[in-house]
Amino acid sequence: MRGPLDIARDAWGEDLPGWIETLAIECGRSSQNVVAKRLGRSAAMVSQVLRRKYPGDLAALEERVRSIFENAVVQCPALGVMPAHACQDWQLKSRKFLIGNPQRSRMYRACQSCPRNKKESHDDAS
Repeated sequence: MRGPLDIARDAWGEDLPGWIETLAIECGRSSQNVVAKRLGRSAAMVSQVLRRKYPGDLAALEERVRSIFENAVVQCPALGVMPAHACQDWQLKSRKFLIGNPQRSRMYRACQSCPRNKKESHDDAS
């Protein structure tokens, strides 16, 4: 039976990025559904990426994979060093200002002026 790493290697060939290899290995260790859930993305998206058929921008997913499975961190101007996927989550929350939570208000202001906040280039959480 062919596993996720075999599928990724067949689809990507010599161009197989390290982060996709990591994604495939993690899928092989547990399951595509478990990995997708940890990433906060759909299993269909993970499947399409492994098969090199995902039509969207892979940059945000790459950062998420590296953060969750390779422990990548970023420097946040408001909170200091944080996991890269936590930064992505704050960026999504900062699209809308909500009154009542002081940290959410602080992060709204910080994310609005942060160069890492790519307002239009977020992948959807599907």
